[in-house]
Amino acid sequence: MRALAGAVLLVLLAAWSGAAAAAGFPDRPVKIVVPFPAGGSNDVIARLLGAKLNELWGQTVIIDNRAGAGGNIGAESVARAAADGTTLLLTAPGPLAVNQSLYASLPFNPMKDFAPVALVASVPIVLAVNPAVKAKSVAELIALAKAAPGKLNFGSSGYGSTNHLAGELFKTQAGINIVHVPYRGAAPAMNDLIAGQIPMMFDNMPAIRPQMLGGTIRGIAVAGAKRSPLFPDLPTMAEAGVNGFEASSWFGLVAPSATPPDVMAALIAAVSKVLQDPDVVKKLAEVGAEPGALSGAAFATFLRAEADKWGKVVTTAGVKVE
Repeated sequence: MRALAGAVLLVLLAAWSGAAAAAGFPDRPVKIVVPFPAGGSNDVIARLLGAKLNELWGQTVIIDNRAGAGGNIGAESVARAAADGTTLLLTAPGPLAVNQSLYASLPFNPMKDFAPVALVASVPIVLAVNPAVKAKSVAELIALAKAAPGKLNFGSSGYGSTNHLAGELFKTQAGINIVHVPYRGAAPAMNDLIAGQIPMMFDNMPAIRPQMLGGTIRGIAVAGAKRSPLFPDLPTMAEAGVNGFEASSWFGLVAPSATPPDVMAALIAAVSKVLQDPDVVKKLAEVGAEPGALSGAAFATFLRAEADKWGKVVTTAGVKVE
């Protein structure tokens, strides 16, 4: 009986100490790893989230751009990090929902090595062209591609990115032959689109909007299921004649899988509070994004569904990275 009482006391003490630790979380700087270069949509969302968490916690939040291998390098660094909640990954679908279908092998397991914190934001993808391209509509762009098979290129932020797979989906559903040109991040791809080195690309609204407003590129369609309130005159791909086309992107926050439940609860509570901040909602809307409403187990279910969805696109397109 005395041994049992001692065991119960130890459990209670452990629970109390864990709760106390979570109550003081974080007690040192937190690093959010972005597995893509600075300047892209992922980076924009990460810096907005990081600034607000800094205000909430009173702790420095460092944004660490660790790009390479389609996001795998940054993702692996978080999967192998100390599971104390101070090293997090804020990523687009690639590392968590696409790369397991795209790459022959990964140095981490997207479904087992991470603990889902929250869906931070969802963003539409836009099809844009260099202003010198004669096509002013999706139908005209398809006609150009069919008139010169294999001659038109489309850029992306890298293999397996949602803007890459949106292009592959476009090829398949429009029945055209356009050539993928991968870049190391969305920013250099956008620079080449503006310079006319590539004629077209799909990209996320937060990164593409300033260039559209500045007239350095021309948007011709939204790839999502509905029009964007930022550009209400821009049709969806389906409205433009590519039936059933739907491609959008999102950004999610995860921690190493062994992160204690109390720390996970503290992270989820903090991010949920930030995403309800009117200033955050306003700033996300200004770049065409919507705050996420999924966390913990619900976000995990969402990730599994996204892996199935994009896995089918990868298989249909026959895209592989060795």
